[in-house]
Amino acid sequence: MSLFHWISGGLLGAAWFSRVVGAGFGMPKIPDIAYPAWDRWPEAAHGVPRVSIIVPAKNEQETIAGVLRDLLSLDYPNLEVIAVDDRSTDQTGERMDEVAATETATGRLNALHITELPGGWLGKTHAMWTASEQATGDWLLFTDADVFFRKDTLRRAVAYAETEHADHLVVFPTLLMGTAGERMMIAFFQSLFTFGHRPWKVADPKAKDHIGVGAFNLVRREVYEKIGTYQALRMEVLDDMKLGKVVKNAGFAQRVVFGDGLLTIRWAKGAFGVVNNFTKNFFAVMSFQWWRTVATAVALIYLNLVPFFFIWFASGWSRAGYALALFSIFLIYSGMSMRTKIPAYYFFLHPVSTALFLYALLRSMFVTLRDGGVTWRGTKYPLEELRKGLV
Repeated sequence: MSLFHWISGGLLGAAWFSRVVGAGFGMPKIPDIAYPAWDRWPEAAHGVPRVSIIVPAKNEQETIAGVLRDLLSLDYPNLEVIAVDDRSTDQTGERMDEVAATETATGRLNALHITELPGGWLGKTHAMWTASEQATGDWLLFTDADVFFRKDTLRRAVAYAETEHADHLVVFPTLLMGTAGERMMIAFFQSLFTFGHRPWKVADPKAKDHIGVGAFNLVRREVYEKIGTYQALRMEVLDDMKLGKVVKNAGFAQRVVFGDGLLTIRWAKGAFGVVNNFTKNFFAVMSFQWWRTVATAVALIYLNLVPFFFIWFASGWSRAGYALALFSIFLIYSGMSMRTKIPAYYFFLHPVSTALFLYALLRSMFVTLRDGGVTWRGTKYPLEELRKGLV
């Protein structure tokens, strides 16, 4: 048994510590455009580039008016906002029209209303494609109807993108968290993201690492058209990440930045609110393959639970690998606490959040297979069509 713990602990310690070392050297390289150095105007050959901000919305009556007013108050002079009411059954469309009728929105906000969804499309991807067909900007910014912008967000982002000659820019949003459950689940997700992805490698054209975030995907219009527009992603549940993937795979320059306080969003309410959001996405992350989902669940148990429990069954120096893994996980939480305001002691809830994450993963698979598809915002999308539409 001692040999088992030496091998098992050694693998876990090496896996987690290697990611900590990578993150320790890599994450500080990701710039924060909220810093004073980026409080500037874009330097472009033909003046301030025009930006089309595209906001798809379905049943977002609580936030849509405030979001649109925020966008219209940005200190960026050359922009248009295209808001799309995607078959809402609440007052979302009316709220859009009310804002569009105000004096400050004249000529700057176009509210589109979609009443029917064509076959072979997800509602959100169709809404974004429809808006992009009417957009006039040099840049297209895809965002969500519950994301709030600080006045200088767009100016800083475009200044960075033009300076770095980026074709696609992602800004990490600041997550608002109202409960301990939200903090616990988001801390776990971010620790897992750090392990599974390397955002500091996104800018490396030789690395396969890519990124996309629904809150802020800024892409050059010509690049968006060269990758096939959202028509290439029309049945992608993970449209934001897949946009980043096709941009990177096509050889275009991708960048990711922090923006402390520039974008704010409350992604979910409570731990089970996070679980419910994961339920829609996770089976899609697994390409709708049950064997891949089960294998991932086993891997997650090994990586995240075994160090916490097996350290008590090992003895002597055979505990060293488990201890290194736990120390590495704690260092990840400590690093995240500097930006997310989630205290490092949430590390001790890591086993609990792992269990809830596994529940969300397996529930996503079970519900999708049981229902024969994904139901999203009141529309059911058949599993067979989703599989065919994977990028």
